[in-house]
Amino acid sequence: MTAPQNHSHPTPPVNGNPRPDSASRLVSELPRVQRSRMGGLWVASVLFACVLLLLLIFVLQNGQRAEVSFLGAHGTLPIGVALLLSAVFGILLVALPGTARIMQLRLRQRRTAGRLDAGPPPGPHS
Repeated sequence: MTAPQNHSHPTPPVNGNPRPDSASRLVSELPRVQRSRMGGLWVASVLFACVLLLLLIFVLQNGQRAEVSFLGAHGTLPIGVALLLSAVFGILLVALPGTARIMQLRLRQRRTAGRLDAGPPPGPHS
């Protein structure tokens, strides 16, 4: 193994320019680009498309028919579709009470903030 060597002479000119060009700079020296909402939206849409592709593959591979009964309704569905529908209904069963609780907490916060902005209650001053 060799030890690192320190060169005291300056770097040679690149393309006739005494300073190195921007392409030869390290990536860490380049200015950092701010993240934007459109960039985040693009990443989210690519991830969403990948999830949809996986769901499509799941449904296509599970095409056998299954008999489904729900609240008196009877029918047949492919197994993949029936499983996806049951997952969606399960998510909704969890999301609805959660949404109600979030709305309840926001309403309580608004009421508390309204009381604090109003100041002390009117009454006799001594």
